[in-house]
Amino acid sequence: QVQLVESGGGLVQAGGSLRLSCAASGRTFSNYAMGWFRQAPGKEREFVATISLSGSSTAYADSVKGRFTISRDNAKNTVYLQMNSLKPEDTAVYYCAARVAAPSTWDRDYGYWGQGTQVTVSS
Repeated sequence: QVQLVESGGGLVQAGGSLRLSCAASGRTFSNYAMGWFRQAPGKEREFVATISLSGSSTAYADSVKGRFTISRDNAKNTVYLQMNSLKPEDTAVYYCAARVAAPSTWDRDYGYWGQGTQVTVSS
């Protein structure tokens, strides 16, 4: 079992940047593909980004492509989400998730989830 703890959320103005971190513990981090998802009030949870075990492969939702970057540091057991050019529509609770083997854009593929961190973008 792996435990995930997100941090780095907060309030930022439109056009600003934030970097989210997700620290993992409990199992060998490099055995897990990682993903970021988000859920806005009244909306379903949606995929944001995913990264492979080694970090060599990534994928993004169209809505964040070119603005967000997912990365990982296996030595630090941490995955990051760098968010630039933030928009009010990026406001949501952001969750990191882990799954054994290949990355996935589907939330039901992930067996481990963090508690989430709030990101609020003001206009």
